[in-house]
Amino acid sequence: MIVPMARAYIVARKSDQDRLIERLGQMGVLHVEPVEPRGAAPREEALREMAELNRALQILDLITPRKGPVSDQVPGDTVREVLRLEAGLREKYSRLKELYRQAQRLAIWGDMRLEELTRLRQSGIAVQFFAVKGSRMGEVEAECAEAVASLPDGRRLVAVIDRKGAFTLPEGAEPVPAPPRDRASILAEASGLDEQIRRDSERLSLLASRTAILQAEREALAVRMEYDMTRRSGLITEDLFGVQGWMPLDAAKGLAGRIEKARIPAAVRVFESREGDMPPTLIHYSPWTRPIKALFDLLGTLPGYREMDLSPFFVIALPLFAAMLIGDAGYGFCIALTGLLFSGSIARAAGREKVQLLVIFGLATLVWGVLTANYFGITPETLARAGGFVQGSHAGAPVDYQALWSGAGFHARTAQVMRRAAPLWRPDPEVQRFLIIKVSIILGCLHLVIARFRRLLALFPDHRAFAEVGWIAALVDMLVLIWYLLFIGAGQVPAMIWWILSGALLFPVWFTSPGKGIGRRVFFGFASSLLPLVSTFSDTMSYLRLFAVGMASYYIAMAFNILGARVADTATWFAAAPVLVFGHGLNIGLAGIAIFAHGVRLNMLEFSSNAGVQWGGYAYRPYALPEIPFSAGQKPNFGGEKR
Repeated sequence: MIVPMARAYIVARKSDQDRLIERLGQMGVLHVEPVEPRGAAPREEALREMAELNRALQILDLITPRKGPVSDQVPGDTVREVLRLEAGLREKYSRLKELYRQAQRLAIWGDMRLEELTRLRQSGIAVQFFAVKGSRMGEVEAECAEAVASLPDGRRLVAVIDRKGAFTLPEGAEPVPAPPRDRASILAEASGLDEQIRRDSERLSLLASRTAILQAEREALAVRMEYDMTRRSGLITEDLFGVQGWMPLDAAKGLAGRIEKARIPAAVRVFESREGDMPPTLIHYSPWTRPIKALFDLLGTLPGYREMDLSPFFVIALPLFAAMLIGDAGYGFCIALTGLLFSGSIARAAGREKVQLLVIFGLATLVWGVLTANYFGITPETLARAGGFVQGSHAGAPVDYQALWSGAGFHARTAQVMRRAAPLWRPDPEVQRFLIIKVSIILGCLHLVIARFRRLLALFPDHRAFAEVGWIAALVDMLVLIWYLLFIGAGQVPAMIWWILSGALLFPVWFTSPGKGIGRRVFFGFASSLLPLVSTFSDTMSYLRLFAVGMASYYIAMAFNILGARVADTATWFAAAPVLVFGHGLNIGLAGIAIFAHGVRLNMLEFSSNAGVQWGGYAYRPYALPEIPFSAGQKPNFGGEKR
C-alpha cells in the first residue's frame, strides 16, 4: 500500500534554527524539500573530506590490521597519514622497479665502483673500455688488457690500460663509456627503499586497526553534511527560519505537538497532497509481500505516488516465472537450501528480504521441477535409457515406456515415482513442449488481464474504467487467436474472433478520452488505441520466453550430464564430479541472469504497462539524526558563515 502523504510547512525564529533542525532530525519523519535549492548541495569542503575518508578506508580494507601502539590522533590526521603513506608507497615502488631495471642493465659491470676508477685516474692510470669481437681478442695490444664481461651480441667488454697511449685495437672495436652510476650504489639505494617500504607498510598495518573509528567518522560526517544541507536549504530571513517537506499523513497530525513539546515556538501548517503535487513514495509492505521489497531495492524503482502498489502481484508472479525459467527441482532445492543455510550471512550483507526472496524462488522452482519431472536435467526418459528400457539397441532408440512403468529396478521405480508427481510431464517430447507453451501463454494472458482489471479498479468510477473492459476482452480474444495460430492452423481462424476484437476495441475508442466532443473523443480514442492493440499480441507472445528459457536450461543440464557420463566411462565418477558441479553451477548462474532478463521484465514492463504503472516515483527519505555527533554550540561549519 502506498502511504498517503501530507505537505508540512514549519516556521520558527532564526535563533531557534539549530534546535528546530535537531528536533526534526530526532523525529525522523520529514522528507525535506529545499526552499533554497542552492543550499541543498553539500559544500565542496565536505565532499572533499568525504572523498578522502572513503579513499583511506578503501586503502585500509586491503591491509591486514596489526596490533600495536598507535598514537591517539584525530580521524582527520589518520586519513591524511594514510593517504600520504599510500602515495609515498606508490612512488617508492615505482622508483624501486626503476632501480632494479638499472641494476639489471649494469650486470655486465659486476661489482665495479666508480670511485675506484676515479682513484686510478688520479694516480695516472686511466682505464678505458671497448667492445671487441670475441674472435679478435688476440689482436688487442696494450700495456694491460683484460676481458671483463661478455656482451649480448657476442662481443667482449675489454678493459685497457696503457699509460703511454700506444695501444692497438682490432678493426670494429668500439669505445664503451663507463656508466654514470655503479651497480653497487643502485643496489644500496634499492635496499634503503626496501627498508622504507617495510616501515611504511607496518605503519599502515597499525593504522588499519583504526578502521572502525574511520567508519564511525564517515557516518558522523554524513550526518553533519545532511544537517548542514537542511540548514542552508531552508527559508532564512533576518528573523525567521522555515522548512518544508512531506511526511506520512498519520504522522503529520501530531507534528505541531511534538515540536511544541521541545519548547520551540513555531508555526506549523499541514496540508493533504493535492492534484498536481509530486510527493515521495512510501510503500507499506504487509508481511507476506515484504520479500519483494528486495527486488525494488535492488532495481531502485518505485511507483509514482499516484500510481498503484504492485507488490502483491509481483510476489506471486515473479517466483512462478522464476520457477519456469529455471525449471529444475534439483536447482530449486539447492537455491532454497543455500538461502536457509546461509540466511544469517546473506541477511547481514544484503538484508533479510533478499534471503526470503531467495528461499521463495528456490521453493517455487522445486515445486515446478517436481510437476514437470526434471531433477538436475534427469527425467523419466533419462532413467529409462539408463536402465535399458528402449526399443532397440541403436543410439536414439525410442523408450519403451510400457516396460518402464511395469519394471521393478531402481531406474524403473524412480521413474514411476517421478511420473506420479508430475502432471505436467508427457512421454512424447513434442507434446511436452507444446504443453509448456500452452501453460506459458495462458499464464501470460491471465497476468495481463489481472493488470487491466487492477487498473479498472483504480480508475472506477471514472468513465475511463470502461476502456479497461474492452482491453480485457481484447486480451482474451488475442489468446484465442494465438491458440489458433500456434496449435490449430492460421487458415482455420474463425471470423468471430475478428468481430469480437473489433467490438472490444469500441470500448477504449469511446471511453479513453471522455469529456471531449464526439469527433475529438473518437479520434483521440482511436489514435491512442492503435499501439496498445498491437501490444496485446506482442505482450501475450512475450510470455513464450518462459518456455524457451526453461527449455534451454534443461538442455544445458542434460548436455553436462552426458559430458559427465562420458568422463566417468573413460575415467571414474570421481573425475566426472568437477564437470557436473561446474556445469550445473554455471547453469544456475545463467538461470539467475534469466530471472532478471526475463522474469523481471515481464513484471516491470508487460504487466506494469498494462496496469498503468510507469515507475516514476522517488523514495521517501526522511531527515533523521539517529545520534547527533555534536553538542549545542558546536554545529558543523564547512567553510560557511561564522558562528
